[in-house]
Amino acid sequence: MWFKNLTLYRFTEPFALDPEELEQRLSAQASRPCGKLEMFTYGWVPPLGRIGKTLTHVTNGQIMLCARKEEKLLPASVIREFVDERVAELEEAEHRGLSNYERQGIRDEIIQDLLPKALIRSALTYAYIAPKEGWLIVDAASTRKAEELTALLRDSLGSLSVIPPAIGNRPAQVMTGWLSDGVPEDFEIEDECELRDPEEEGGIVRCRRQDLGSDEIRAHLQAGKQVVKLAVQWDQRLTCILGEDLSIKRLRFTDMVQEEAAEVDVDSAAARFDADFAIMSLELARFLPRLVESFGGEDRQLSTGKAA
Repeated sequence: MWFKNLTLYRFTEPFALDPEELEQRLSAQASRPCGKLEMFTYGWVPPLGRIGKTLTHVTNGQIMLCARKEEKLLPASVIREFVDERVAELEEAEHRGLSNYERQGIRDEIIQDLLPKALIRSALTYAYIAPKEGWLIVDAASTRKAEELTALLRDSLGSLSVIPPAIGNRPAQVMTGWLSDGVPEDFEIEDECELRDPEEEGGIVRCRRQDLGSDEIRAHLQAGKQVVKLAVQWDQRLTCILGEDLSIKRLRFTDMVQEEAAEVDVDSAAARFDADFAIMSLELARFLPRLVESFGGEDRQLSTGKAA
C-alpha cells in the first residue's frame, strides 16, 4: 500500500479513540450500493479489500482507513438531449414556450427516469491516522476529494478536530529561495517546477525535464515569479512534487525503499499490505517533520487552535 498523493491535516486535539471504538463508529456508515434513485453513496470499506473483514487496519499504531464512493454516471449532454426533446414535444403540442421553471421540472423528471438505468462508477480513497504524530494523511490529489473523506469521518465520529498544517513561512517563498539560493542538504531539486507571477492575472511558466538551474529559470525568478510547485528528492528515499498549499503530488518511494520492502518475507496478500504500510508510514514519519521544519516549522498557536 503506497500512497501517491498526500493531503495533510493536523489534529488540533489528541486522537483518543482506540481502533476498536473507531471500528464501531465507522460501521454505522459502511459503504452500500446505490439505490435506484440515488446519485451516489459514500461509505467505509475494509482497507484490505475483499480479503479484509474490518474497516480499520492497524500497523505500528497507525490506523488505515478506506472510503468508497459509488456514483451514477449521467453525462450532462445526455440529460440535455432528453430534456430538449421533451421540451420540443410539449411546446409543439401546446403551441407555447415553456418557462424556466417548467424546464427544470422536466429535467428533474428525466433524471429520475434515467437514474435506475445509469452505469455506476466506484472509486476508493485511502487515508491513515497517525495518533502519536498527530497527522491525518489522505491519499488524494485534490482538496475536494480529501474533504469528502474528512467530512465522512467527521460524520462518523461526531466531530473531527483537524486543520491544514500551519507553517511558519509561505511554501512558495521557501521554494523560490531553494531554486535561487540552494536547498537544504538532504533535499535535491529535480527537473520540474511551476512558476507564477504573484500579480493578479500574472503569467505562469511550467517546466518539465528541464535544468532548473539554467539562466532561463533564473531570469524568471529575477523578474519576480515565485515557485508554486517544485519537484524534489529527499534523502534518496522519495521523490515528489511540493505545492504552495503544502500538498504533495506524484509521491514515489525510491528503489532503495522498494527493495527494502521486497526483502520482507511475507506469505499472504494481507501480510504484504501490512509490510508496505509499515514501511511507508515510517518513511513519512521521518519526512513530514523534516518538510515542516524546512518550511519554517509549525505555528503552534494555530496548530493547537480549534478546527473549523
